[in-house]
Amino acid sequence: MNIALVILGTLLAVGSIGSAIAKLKKVPDIMASMASVGVKPNLIPLLAFLEIAGGAGVIVGIWVPALGILASACLTLYFLGAFLSHIRKKHKVAEFGAALGFLVIAIAVTVLQSNR
Repeated sequence: MNIALVILGTLLAVGSIGSAIAKLKKVPDIMASMASVGVKPNLIPLLAFLEIAGGAGVIVGIWVPALGILASACLTLYFLGAFLSHIRKKHKVAEFGAALGFLVIAIAVTVLQSNR
């Protein structure tokens, strides 16, 4: 098993699930960031669910490669959407750095999953 996949996959899963928990707890900074890109409050639980499902899929995907590819690819699309939402609003890096970081990690996990 690829050590990089385990490390980056775990980081992606923990980060995604942590981000989802922050959304569900309605952490003020997260809520402000979501509002700044135009996310309606009623969509936040759905987005949190998608992050939790993706994170769980990445962890299980360490042992079930097809699920790992699917989950990491979906998280790549999720964080690409977050990144592009901030870019569209012309936000500074400080406002979208986390989304960009997660996007890079999700891409790396997808590539590692695809190359096993």
